[in-house]
Order: sequence, then C-alpha cells, then structure tokens
Amino acid sequence: MRLAWPAFALGVATLLGLLLRALLLSLLRRWANGWSFVPQAIRVPSILWSIVLGLWAGNEVARQTETLPQRLSQQVGMLLEVAVIVSVTVTVSNVLTTLVQGASERRALGRPVTGLGQAVARGVVYIIGLLVLLGALGIQITPILTALGVGGLAVALALQDTLSNLFAGVHLLADKPIRVGDYVKLADAVEGHVVDIGWRSTRVRMLQNVVVTIPNKRVAESIITNYDLPESRMALPIRIAVDYGADPDLVERILLEETKLAMNEVPGLLAEPEPSARLIPGFGEFSLDFTLVCHVKSFTDQFLVQHELRRRILRRFAAEGVRIPVQVRGVELRSAGGEGRS
Repeated sequence: MRLAWPAFALGVATLLGLLLRALLLSLLRRWANGWSFVPQAIRVPSILWSIVLGLWAGNEVARQTETLPQRLSQQVGMLLEVAVIVSVTVTVSNVLTTLVQGASERRALGRPVTGLGQAVARGVVYIIGLLVLLGALGIQITPILTALGVGGLAVALALQDTLSNLFAGVHLLADKPIRVGDYVKLADAVEGHVVDIGWRSTRVRMLQNVVVTIPNKRVAESIITNYDLPESRMALPIRIAVDYGADPDLVERILLEETKLAMNEVPGLLAEPEPSARLIPGFGEFSLDFTLVCHVKSFTDQFLVQHELRRRILRRFAAEGVRIPVQVRGVELRSAGGEGRS
C-alpha cells in the first residue's frame, strides 16, 4: 500500500506524457512543411521521455512520502537524468545530420562533403552532450575544456599541412571547379582526366596513362582550365596555309566541303554548330593563312579529328592544284679572302 501513490503518480504522469507526445507529433506533422523528418526523428525517443517523466513523478512522490530511502531516490533521479541527456543528444544528432543531408542535396554538393558535414555535426552534438552529462554527474568540466583547448591547438599546429589540404579538398568538392571525369589542365603543367578528389589530394590520369597525385592545397591555389565546363563540346581551330597564287574562294570551299563530308565518318566531329573557314590571321610572310573552325565532342576527340581533316584536305589540295608554300632560305658562303659565293 505504501507504493500505491508512487505507482499512481507514475501511471498518471506517463499517460500525460504520451498524450502530450501525440499532440506534439500531430502538430509537427501538420506544420512541418519540408521538415517531415523531424517528427520521424523524435517519434521513438519521445516514448522514452514519457516513461522517464512517469518514473520521475513516481520517484518524487516516493521521496516525499519516504517510501524509498533518500539515497536510493537520488540515485534513481540521477539515472533518469542521464537517460534524458543521452536520448536528447542522440535525437538532436539525428536531426542535424538529416538537415545537413537535405541542405547538401539542395545545393548538389558531393557525397564526401555531405559525409564530412554529418560527421562534424554529429561530433559537435556528442561533445556537448558529453559535457552536459559530466556536469550532471558532478564532474568538473572546466579542466577538461582547458585540456581540450590546449590539445586542439597543439594538434592544429602539428597537422597544419594536413588540415590545409583537408579544407582545400572541402572547397574543391563544394565549389566544384573540377569534377571526377573532367579533363583539366592545372597551372603546373598537369593535364588529364580527374580520377578522384579526396580529402588530402587530387589524382589526375594523364594521356600517357599515368596518375599524378597533387595536394589539394596546390590544386586550389592554381589556375584551373576545365575543358568539360560548362560542357564537353569545344571549338577546334585548325590553321592552314596556302600559296599566294591560290584562289581564296576555292580554298574556303574545299575546307568546308571536306569538313562536312567527314562529319558522318570521323568519330567526335560534330555537325552542329556548322564549321567555318576564314582568312584569319590573313596575309603571312609567304602564305595565305586560313583558320578552319569546327566543333568536337570532347577535348580528346580533337587529335583524331585533326589527323583526319588534315589528311583529307591535303589530298583534296593535291587534286585541285592548290599549292602549300614551303619556306626557302638562302645561305651565302664567303671565303677568307672576302670573295663570296651564294
């Protein structure tokens, strides 16, 4: 009979907690537009909070009526407080990691950035929850905070280069000046396809089929030429020189006809936009200089396209009698007596 009142308080408080939980979840589902994960995150922990509320009420009634010894009542209260702190910490961590994932999806961030953001958010919440838990247990946290501050400063100084590469990698993954699979050229003469963008380094596979590993800090500080942004298609200018005696209209017609005939036969050569041939840069020292501009599907397609177009144009020039000038240099030889012979 001495436990009747504590048991009654436990049941009533638990029932009230469950009713408040149902009301709160109903309001959250109604008003949480785009935040539907919040009710889902607190749905299970809120049951524990309701039970803890009932146990706390029963423990308080038992302590007031001296049903339980004072020391045992304090220990039960401490356990309930620890349970609440742990459950709230886990719930807040889940909510924040879901928020980070949703924000990264809206901004189209990479999976590594999302993973790092979730890890940082989870770590911060757990550290705060641990400090609150230690404070609830009566442990002084001031010396712990001091030690963490000094230790964090020492670690930051010792890992300065590693941290700089880490944050440079986060910048590359978030800003996306380069992406995995892009063909890029860096300022230090590294050119090739991006294989991987990690936390410490970026790996680029060059055309020689070798992989170059570059620290992220150097990549972030260098001038980057990305041949796949904003799209993989690129214009390909081909310079062609002919003799001054050639007919410019004939040369232009040959260039355009051979390019259009090659569109359906040469892989990587695009029909749109249409090719063009212009007398640019124009009048050279010993030739008429034309520039044939066509478009290729990607950067690496230009090599085959140039080979095929130059071969076809050279054959057509030979058939049409269009001469390609050859620069001739004259050398004058002089003897020791001053008499010259050319």
